[in-house]
Amino acid sequence: MLYILQLVIIILGTKLAGDVSVRIGQPAVLGKLIIGILLGPAVLDWIEPSAFVDMFSQIGVLLLMFMAGLETDVQELNRNRNASLAVAIGGIIVPFLGGYLTGWAMDMDQAHAVFLGLLLCATSVSITVQSLKELGKANTRESTTILGAAVVDDVLVVVLLAFVMSFFVGGDASIGMVILKKVIFFVTIFLIGWKGIPLVMRFLSPLKVSETVISAGLIVCFAFAYYGELLGIAGIIGAFAAGIAISQTDYKEEVEHKLEPIAYAVFVPVFFVSVGLNVSFEGIGSQIGFIIVLTLVAIATKLLGSGLGARLTGFDARSALIIGTGMVSRGEVALIIAAIGLESGLLAPAYFTSIVTVVILSTLVTPPMLKKLYSQEK
Repeated sequence: MLYILQLVIIILGTKLAGDVSVRIGQPAVLGKLIIGILLGPAVLDWIEPSAFVDMFSQIGVLLLMFMAGLETDVQELNRNRNASLAVAIGGIIVPFLGGYLTGWAMDMDQAHAVFLGLLLCATSVSITVQSLKELGKANTRESTTILGAAVVDDVLVVVLLAFVMSFFVGGDASIGMVILKKVIFFVTIFLIGWKGIPLVMRFLSPLKVSETVISAGLIVCFAFAYYGELLGIAGIIGAFAAGIAISQTDYKEEVEHKLEPIAYAVFVPVFFVSVGLNVSFEGIGSQIGFIIVLTLVAIATKLLGSGLGARLTGFDARSALIIGTGMVSRGEVALIIAAIGLESGLLAPAYFTSIVTVVILSTLVTPPMLKKLYSQEK
């Protein structure tokens, strides 16, 4: 029954830490991320990574992105498609160059330097989504552009990862097959979301059992996420697409109203804590310089690359800076890529802990940076 006690500690800890964070003028999500570090192996060691934590955290991030899809204005997303593409491309080119040059300066071999550049291309907006929601900015043009760019970023990074692995590792990674799977995913998701989801919701909602509408919404969310993972797309993209699909039906408000308490009471807190559980201070003393430099590179290159993409597509300097900041968080996407790199030999074991630390730091700085930028709003 240890997992029950862990759940008590996680829920209580995130609520108290979030409250403290708000009281000192920061988004609640910052406190929730920090409490994960404090509760984890790095400090108190009360909560350790486990199958239970992993399962709950995966459900939490899926629900977080599903709700982001529910709240997304599809027309606004379509209007900003060119900006999202430019932000994503800029947010890949500049971080890749920054990471590669950093690896080269650290005397890494070619393969490891290239992988480091690829790692910095990753973006995970789950933390950004929560920060924007807390700040009351979830439906702005900037937030819509960030969400659209994150989808494009995920697809491009997966394709680049397949290319890098086929070039440096060998094996049966086929670039054509990777791209084909992405095309199949988005085409089928569009068709299912357009025609199929309204039928599914209308079929399930009248069933003579309790809470059929929210159950139907969760079925769609998890089915889309599973389908995404099956075709090599992050599950969070599938969940986001499911949210968009349901947002076009008459069931949007009911799903959103009933899902939010479930998500934020249990699953989302576990996700926030799980991010911090990856932090370990063991053996990083000798690499502190590398961590500082790479963290600064990770932050600066996303700000510059994504911000430039936004600037070139019509955003003013302040909005471009907000968009660049929203793309800084690497989150769970970069952690997954780091694990793949370690397994394939593209990331040296000696650098794994330091890379994880950089990923966490880039995630931690995003909420206060967004808070600061929006607090300057006139």
